[in-house]
Amino acid sequence: MTRVVVAGTAFGRIYLDAVARDPDLTLAGVVARGGDYSRATAERYGVPLFTSADEVPEDVDVACVVVRSGALGGPGTDLALAFLRRGIPVLQEHPVHADEIAVCLRAARAGNAAYAVHTLYPSLRPVRRFLAAVDVLRRNGKLDFVDAACNSQVAYPLLDVLGRVAGGLRPWEFGEATTAPGQPFSTLHAVVGGVPVTLRVQNQVHPEDADNHSFLLHRIAVGCEGGVLTLADTHGPVLWNPRLHSPRDDTGRLVMAGPGTERLAVPSTVVLGDEPPGTYHAVFADLWPDAVATALHDLRRDVAEPGRRMRAGQWALGVSRAWSDLTARLGMPELVRPPVPHEIPLADLLAVKDIA
Repeated sequence: MTRVVVAGTAFGRIYLDAVARDPDLTLAGVVARGGDYSRATAERYGVPLFTSADEVPEDVDVACVVVRSGALGGPGTDLALAFLRRGIPVLQEHPVHADEIAVCLRAARAGNAAYAVHTLYPSLRPVRRFLAAVDVLRRNGKLDFVDAACNSQVAYPLLDVLGRVAGGLRPWEFGEATTAPGQPFSTLHAVVGGVPVTLRVQNQVHPEDADNHSFLLHRIAVGCEGGVLTLADTHGPVLWNPRLHSPRDDTGRLVMAGPGTERLAVPSTVVLGDEPPGTYHAVFADLWPDAVATALHDLRRDVAEPGRRMRAGQWALGVSRAWSDLTARLGMPELVRPPVPHEIPLADLLAVKDIA
């Protein structure tokens, strides 16, 4: 049984749920400043509240640091270092600057501990399904292009996913970002892992409500000779569109049926997997905790296999450096203060009939 402490009770709630529901993990405590909410959280889970890393007992196996890192002006990396120097493995929530990662990796080596940066989204079940399907495409030939869109708040994990899509981050290169007047998205061309990429980034943030007001989180289309594979949304579904290609007859006209057109008999769009997209309630209660649990189990393997630790550390450094390069091209996000978005009634969309 792996004993886990979670530092942070904001997004840390997802980590707490992940640990509490996994039979192979045991929640050993909450680390927080000691406010009313943190005390109530520890009481709700029936675990002690620690106000510093030094108070955490030696028998803890993993510390999840879900506190803003220095990249966002928080003490998360200092907290991670305090655990690593005691030999306690750390899973740190992104984003983390490459310089901070390098310091943590040195501390991890000195303390003989594992360290990993968790970008969450690559561990989501729909994204794992998407990446597994991309592997099929790569085994059948090269990838010709990637078209991706995201909000700037989640550009860091997007690069993690794109590196996995390409089979590696290097070489990467980002062109100049352009934003047309009145357009919410900045556009730039890039190369990730040698694959041509077009990126569209909503480089906007509400300064008092940064977690809201994204038009989307991630949308990725991967094109190859055989068709286009699309992650329609961070939380699925995964779609496959086989490439339209029809033979020609002796007159030069396209042959649309009959012998030689067997490839036209497949559906023009296929939904991969049998798990339909869930509600956002299900995302918070199931998908995200499941992704955290997946990352924690990966970290347990890193603890047992030093070679994995090295690979994970180098990958984390690469993702962070690529993110720094991308954000330098994008520049500071535009500050926006839109109202609460108007909700489109789902019943109205489902009631749409065939167009006459």
